[in-house]
Amino acid sequence: MADPKLGLQLIVYGGRQDDDLRGVLEEVAEVGYDGVEIGANFVDEGGVDLVKGALDATGLELAGLHAGYASYTDPEWLGRAIDFCKGCGCEYLMCSGVSDRESLQGYLDSALTFNAVGEQCMEAGLVFCYHNHAWEFESFDGTKGIHALINATKPDLVKLCIDVYWVHIGGEDPAEFIARYHDRTGYYHFKDGWEGKFIELGEGEVDLVSAREAAMKLDPAWITCEQDRTELEPKESIAKSLAYLHELGF
Repeated sequence: MADPKLGLQLIVYGGRQDDDLRGVLEEVAEVGYDGVEIGANFVDEGGVDLVKGALDATGLELAGLHAGYASYTDPEWLGRAIDFCKGCGCEYLMCSGVSDRESLQGYLDSALTFNAVGEQCMEAGLVFCYHNHAWEFESFDGTKGIHALINATKPDLVKLCIDVYWVHIGGEDPAEFIARYHDRTGYYHFKDGWEGKFIELGEGEVDLVSAREAAMKLDPAWITCEQDRTELEPKESIAKSLAYLHELGF
């Protein structure tokens, strides 16, 4: 079993990555990450050249591309995203959100979209993953949205980007969630904090030790650190989180 690569979601840079991608990636590489995950705004004309140039210059890989639900309902955008990922050597596409988070039907309708997107990604040699937050754990007549969505999607077409922080905030145990959906795990976000607060890995209340043990049983390709906001300078923040990932045994 190979060790997973360690990635960084660039959201922690608060938007600087949009104007100074090369400079941000230089910092990420200097700290010691293997790759980065970026947002949908890079899927534009010239995006491949911009991103691949920055990756090649820093020796980093593109771990994943992350976009919202609306993007994946646009066939033209999806085609560009697939071409972008193939051009940048990226295997994973992540989606956050469903058509209607206030109803169970919203999850079921979105499952149809995700199955179609997943099939198109698989045909292109890519992996489509759904990224959870906490709100998917709300129940509708005893059925949680996240479980309904997973049950309504095809395991070979729709994998999961499991965000262990949001599973915890949603009221479930991240390690148990990973084990329950062992055939759906495709990608992981390691995040820490408590409700209403994001903090560097190892400084919050999320049981990252057990999450790591559960994930490692499934031979993960990437463990990606995601911290939505930080009170530190981003470079200091990502260095602290990477040091903790190493303490965990990654």
